[in-house]
Amino acid sequence: MSASPLSPSFIADAHRDIIASTGTTVPVTMPFTGEVLHELPRSSPRDVQDAYASARLAQLAWSRAGFAHRRRVLLRAHDLLLDRAGLLQDAVQSETGKTRGQAFEEVFQAAGVTRFNALAARGVLRGGRRHSALPLVVTTRVRYRPKGVAGVITPWNYPLSLAAMDVVPALAAGCGVVQKADDQGALSILALRRAFINAGVPAGLWAVVTGEGAVIGTAVTEEADYVCFTGSTATGRRVAVQAAGKLTGVSLELGGNNPLIVLDDVDPARAAADAANACFSAMGQLCVSIERIYVQRGVAAEFLREFSRVTGALRLGAGFDHSADVGSLTSPAQLERVRAHVEDAVAKGASIEAGGRARPDLGPFFFEPTVLTGVTAAMDCFASETFGPVVAVSVFDTEQEAILAANDSEFGLNASVFSGSTRRGLRLAGAIEAGSVNVNEGYRGSFSSVAAPMGGLKQSGLGRRNGPEGLLRFVDAITISRATGLLQLPRTGREFEALTGPMLVLARALKTLRRR
Repeated sequence: MSASPLSPSFIADAHRDIIASTGTTVPVTMPFTGEVLHELPRSSPRDVQDAYASARLAQLAWSRAGFAHRRRVLLRAHDLLLDRAGLLQDAVQSETGKTRGQAFEEVFQAAGVTRFNALAARGVLRGGRRHSALPLVVTTRVRYRPKGVAGVITPWNYPLSLAAMDVVPALAAGCGVVQKADDQGALSILALRRAFINAGVPAGLWAVVTGEGAVIGTAVTEEADYVCFTGSTATGRRVAVQAAGKLTGVSLELGGNNPLIVLDDVDPARAAADAANACFSAMGQLCVSIERIYVQRGVAAEFLREFSRVTGALRLGAGFDHSADVGSLTSPAQLERVRAHVEDAVAKGASIEAGGRARPDLGPFFFEPTVLTGVTAAMDCFASETFGPVVAVSVFDTEQEAILAANDSEFGLNASVFSGSTRRGLRLAGAIEAGSVNVNEGYRGSFSSVAAPMGGLKQSGLGRRNGPEGLLRFVDAITISRATGLLQLPRTGREFEALTGPMLVLARALKTLRRR
């Protein structure tokens, strides 16, 4: 087992950056060892109100500073994230139990999100002229105004990536942020925030609070001008209802039970190795992780054999180096959920092809990546999200059968198709009901494409993060029109009578000219 390399001074400095006055703390456990990593200060609802008050003052100056200033600051933050990659990886591993490589993916993602938003914000949000109904008579422009202060509620599983994907576009758009950090990801978030403060983001502009979701999360939602939430579908519904009471906009990334279709024209060995990464990265504690695999009968036996072999050969470990392929689950609750889903499936007739056991010899929350066959609708893991290293493999005959099975879910967050034919893979991808679909990759293609929108269909969420869409959610569109005086618009009945004919001619002419 490995002790955390985070220094006491780093943890003390992080605690001072939390808006908290209750004097109470909660112990946060290090997944690799089960020992207490630190005692996290707790915030109160009044702390949340104070954080919003400070953020609103800071946001006024930040929004007026302009795109060029914000771009310079965010690009400096980008460089600091890369300079501090080692520290950020240490924090992520200490809190989540990830491997070194999977922690690096978070740093890389946060930097990419920062770079994109810094460089794209002006082009997306500067507004400009729009066609008017009466050219030369009326001019119309659109401008975008920052919404104000966004409330951001993030989970523990990807503390850097998920924080950056909501916080950074808000900052780029000229907004402030009050963020509720999950206890198990607070140090990582505070280390991320510190890089931005050192780069020039005003300290009051991005506040971090902590505490119970039902209390502090509710307070963050209540005060926000816009709400970003990542978490379970059940909690997301409650957030949406609360925000709707004040007509506050929301973006919600919620649960998933993500399918992978393996077609019969693949190389089974390569597909098996890629599928293992899609299922077991971060021990499956990833909203876009694959939990259902449908493999075509022609390659099913060979794929399952290779997939089980690759899964069984994955190196589990607790280390701050690259010695492990997969790490630990993050908490006792995660371990219990995974164990319960596997035991329920086996008791109802499923077979374990690989894994299936807890590994307390490696650490308190380790569980072997697990491959199941014979999973039916009677089993808990069939339709609900395990959020752990468990995948069910089923066999299909026709493409239509695979598409129906993949879409037979209340969720629609991510999906994947493996095929030896690009055309075939893209054709099936277009038929799947999911906010993102990857061809010959599990999730990293769409997840890392920060210039493209990311979000869910059905019960997997509302709105989109990343891309231009991720910036536009933090602004209100304002339309400003001006009469030029070249021609008086009709006001009285006689004026309408005189101008109706010419205006009909104009409408037809505009259609002919393809003027919108």
